[in-house]
Amino acid sequence: MTRARLSPSRLSTVDVLRVGAAGLRARPARVVLSALGIAIGIATMIAVIGISSSSREQLLRRLDRLGTNLLTAAPGRTLFGDKAELPVSALSAVERIGPVSTASATGTVDATVRRTDHIPEAVTGGISVQAASAELLTTLEGDVAKGTWLNAATERAPAVVLGSAAAKRLGLGRIGVRVWMGDQWFTVIGILGPMPLAPEIERSVLLGFPAAETYLGFDGHPTTIYERSGEEAVAAVRAVLPRTVNPENPEQVEVSRPSDALAARAAAADAFTSLLLGLGAVALLVGGVGVANTMVISVLERRKEIGLRRSLGATRGQVRIQFLAESLLLSALGGVAGSVLGALATAGYAVSRGWPPVVPPWAIGGAVGATLIIGTIAGLYPAMRAARLSPTIALATT
Repeated sequence: MTRARLSPSRLSTVDVLRVGAAGLRARPARVVLSALGIAIGIATMIAVIGISSSSREQLLRRLDRLGTNLLTAAPGRTLFGDKAELPVSALSAVERIGPVSTASATGTVDATVRRTDHIPEAVTGGISVQAASAELLTTLEGDVAKGTWLNAATERAPAVVLGSAAAKRLGLGRIGVRVWMGDQWFTVIGILGPMPLAPEIERSVLLGFPAAETYLGFDGHPTTIYERSGEEAVAAVRAVLPRTVNPENPEQVEVSRPSDALAARAAAADAFTSLLLGLGAVALLVGGVGVANTMVISVLERRKEIGLRRSLGATRGQVRIQFLAESLLLSALGGVAGSVLGALATAGYAVSRGWPPVVPPWAIGGAVGATLIIGTIAGLYPAMRAARLSPTIALATT
């Protein structure tokens, strides 16, 4: 007569989850504290990624709005290292380039601006005085916050327009007041809004080329030429711009694209994000150590339960799966809570800064994957230790 071979019963996925959840419900306070470590790490990582993505999205939208088709030409250095000079006719030459849609120029004026003539001339507040062509605002796609821009009449009169930063440094918030430049008063007829692609304009006091020549002894040589063309023609215009601006010495002309500076800021932000992600990973690692510690203590405290289950027929594999499931559920709880907290932190910060809140889907997916990995690693040793316990020794434990 042959003896029937017994085979152990198998736990379904639902049973595994039910048993794992029962173990966690028995110790709610410890579970919350352990899950908190995981949640902090996940929340930090998602918030860092989300805030960085929101900032980058805002930057890209600003670039789309401002355009990447603005080029500037400025004087470089001569062969002997001296500051070069752009020809007086440089602007008119640039305007004749076929693809150029609009061009303008500014010229640095050797003068200071002050609120009154009683302020020492050396106190400039970092504000420069520049002559500007009437097309400057159109080329830079800027706007006037208060007052009006220079026109055919005011560019010949002792009238100025203040950049946004210059107005703040002078303490002026309205038009119609006067400022002292050179040896006479100039009337403020306008205050500009922010110009991200031309921050030097924000820090300047602007007046017309004719007025600068008449009242401040300006020599008429431009120091910066701004031009816009179609996106598809930027490379071609950039190639011919130096020779057009200064046919005799094209090597003395420096051409740049202001939007590249904004792109560089995005790259710097990415580098900073990587550093913060490293800090988030450390917090996540600390949370994983907390989960492992919780599971080890749980095994020690539940030796009688393990011995009883083994005596009733549970296999080592089933005990191992039970504790591994508890570890995964604990980590998943922290991961979900951390994802929600990170998304809320991102949304709150982005809205406060006026940015579009962006949380990349891959960040959420990565967070879930990280919690599962952490849960598996943290629960592997405690689960194996629980499975190795002898039923007799476990039941005899006091």
